[in-house]
Amino acid sequence: MQKTQERHNMTGTNMQAIVQDRYGSADVLELSTIERPEIKPDEVLVEVVAAGLDRGVEHLMTGLPYMVRIAGYGLTKPKTRVPGLDVAGRVVAVGSEVTSFAPGDEVFGIASGSFAQFAAAEETKLAHKPANLTFEQAGVAAISGITALQALTTVGKLQSGQKVLVIGASGGVGSYTVQLAKALGGAVTGVAGSRNLELVRSLGAEQVIDYTAEDFTDGGERYDLIIDTGGRNSIRRLRSVLAPTGGLVIVGGEGGGRWTGGIGRQLRAMVRSLFTRQRLTSMISKEDRAFIEPLADHMGRGEVIPAIGRRFDLAEVPDALRLLAAGSLSGKTVIVDDEAGADAS
Repeated sequence: MQKTQERHNMTGTNMQAIVQDRYGSADVLELSTIERPEIKPDEVLVEVVAAGLDRGVEHLMTGLPYMVRIAGYGLTKPKTRVPGLDVAGRVVAVGSEVTSFAPGDEVFGIASGSFAQFAAAEETKLAHKPANLTFEQAGVAAISGITALQALTTVGKLQSGQKVLVIGASGGVGSYTVQLAKALGGAVTGVAGSRNLELVRSLGAEQVIDYTAEDFTDGGERYDLIIDTGGRNSIRRLRSVLAPTGGLVIVGGEGGGRWTGGIGRQLRAMVRSLFTRQRLTSMISKEDRAFIEPLADHMGRGEVIPAIGRRFDLAEVPDALRLLAAGSLSGKTVIVDDEAGADAS
């Protein structure tokens, strides 16, 4: 804690952060010195030790599909200059209405602008970091973890003993979906590329399908629940391996046009669901402690261990996003502040 205080004194009210002032590729990002965020009465100021990178960050960077802008993130330029959502670190200050946290607490969750040395987060979007997790593991947990949890439970209504197919099982949301489905009693089959098969097995999948060598629709298997994490499969293909009363949950989605992107496929699924006993659904994750804390419980019991693939420091965020856009990353990607992390030792 003494090192942390010395660091605060040296930096004053400024901090290093990745900023963007227009939409575009990773070329619009730059490392700059800016003022620390001022917190509102219901917010917490977190010294960032680790932050997670996810596909949503890329969409907010590019402003594509255009539905992102219409949804309130900024029509002509990003409303939030500093990207990054997933966060883990130490509480530096709390707003006047905050009752759950105090300076010095180790926390994780969702912040506004976590690709920085300090970030503001709403009290309701944070939880105490499980003691058995490193900051890096906790820093990549919230966004993908609660998305997977809601896809399986709130939307997918998974019951113990059901067969679950996870498409994109080696990705950010997929890696949590495999582990959580197993923890909730599901029999999990994961679909991934050949270089990620061992990763998916290590996460607990009972069966693994290499989509580069075989078609998951050819085996004659029917699944009670399919979680498609950003896939490009047609609704017809997915329904062909779904049980007659099974459920499909489309999480995110790439491809599609510049206006709706993968959202178009989600909308088509919901329309078709009106004419079949199969539940064809999509979801938008709700960012709330009501889901972050159950995720923390699963991780605290060792049932879910964040699968970290690559590590980058703050200045390397543009490189990390280029690799993400190219599909070259697996598991969760973590952005680390080595100076802040050293204070944990």
